[in-house]
Amino acid sequence: MKKIICIFGTRPEAIKMVPVIRELRKYPGRCKVTICVTAQHREMLDQVLSVFDLKPDIDLNLMRDNQSLEELTAGSIKALSKVIGKTNPDLVLVQGDTTTAMAAALAAFYQKIPIGHIEAGLRTDNIYNPFPEEVNRKIISILSAYNFAPTKKAWEALLKEDIDRGTIFFTGNTIVDALKAIISKKNGSGIKVLPPLSREKIILVTAHRRENFGKPLKNICQALKIIAQRNQDIEIVYPVHLNPNVRSAVYGILDNLSGVRLSAPLAYPEFIGLLNRCYLVLTDSGGIQEEASVLGKPVLVLRNETERPEGVAAKVAKLVGTDPQVIIENVERLLSKPREYKQMSKASDLYGDGRAAGKIVRIILGM
Repeated sequence: MKKIICIFGTRPEAIKMVPVIRELRKYPGRCKVTICVTAQHREMLDQVLSVFDLKPDIDLNLMRDNQSLEELTAGSIKALSKVIGKTNPDLVLVQGDTTTAMAAALAAFYQKIPIGHIEAGLRTDNIYNPFPEEVNRKIISILSAYNFAPTKKAWEALLKEDIDRGTIFFTGNTIVDALKAIISKKNGSGIKVLPPLSREKIILVTAHRRENFGKPLKNICQALKIIAQRNQDIEIVYPVHLNPNVRSAVYGILDNLSGVRLSAPLAYPEFIGLLNRCYLVLTDSGGIQEEASVLGKPVLVLRNETERPEGVAAKVAKLVGTDPQVIIENVERLLSKPREYKQMSKASDLYGDGRAAGKIVRIILGM
C-alpha cells in the first residue's frame, strides 16, 4: 500500500490536482491518498473542492492578509514539515509553481521523501517573470523523483536543464481532464453570479499576477476603459481576484463603467461557462491560456513572456504585455477583422487528450 499525500493551496493547483486524486482513489488496494491544503486562497480553493465533492484531510489555513513571500514560505515549510513527518508518506505530490508547491517539495526533500511534480518543465528562462513562480518551478524540478511534463516543450526544457531523464514523463496536462469533467456535468453554461449579459460580444478578463501589481495592472485597466468606451457592442466581464492589490486598482478605474461588469471570482463551472460563451480572452493567467485554447477562444496574454509558448506558436494566443495602446490595438483588431479572429479561434489539443491523470497514476503505481 503506497501512502501518497497531495499538497496544494490555490484554485489553479486544485483544478489540476483533482483529476489525479480522483484517479488514485480508483485503486484503494494499491494506495492511500491524503489531501492537505494550505489554503492560500480560501474561498476560491473551497469552490473547486466542492464542485468535485472532495474534502481536505488536513487544512492548514495558512493565508494571512498581506503576508510577505518570506513569511508565507517560512510558515509553509514549517507547517508542511510537521504534516509530512506525521503522515510519513511514500510520495509527496505537488502541482505547478506556487510557494506552497515549492515549500512542500523542500519539506519532503529535507525528510528524504520522493516528490512528484505535476505540470513540470514550464519555463520562461527569466527568473523574475513570472515572479516568484519561475524559480519555484526550477527548485521543484531539481528535487523531484517524478517530473510530469504536460507538453513536449516542457519535457525538452527539463532535459536542457540536465534533469535526470529517468525522472521525466510526458503525460499531457491535467487541465484538459478537469475541463472535460466539468463540461460532462453539463452545468457550466449558466452564470449565477452575474445578471444576464445582453451585449453581442463578451470579453473575459482576468489579471492578478504579482508581477503586474501597481502600474502594469493600472495600465491594463486603462486600456479596458478605453476599449469599453469605444466599442458599444461589447461587454467586458472581469471576475476580480480577492487580493487587495488587485481589487484596489481594478475598482479604482473600472467600477460603475458602462460596458464593464466587475464581479467576485466565479465558481469553476460558472467560469468555464463564461469562458465557453465569450468572444475573446485577456489574461495574465497560465491555466486560462490552456483552457481557452481547448475551447477555441483567442487569448491575448497580458504579459511580456509566457511559460506556455505552445499557444503562441500555434497562433491561438498572442503576447501583448501591459502597454495600453498595444492592448487596445490587438483587441480592436480581433473585433473588426473576422479573418484574423478566425485564425486565432481554433480549438486545439496542444495540452493533451484528457487522459493525463491516468498516465500519471499508472506511472506512480507502477502499472
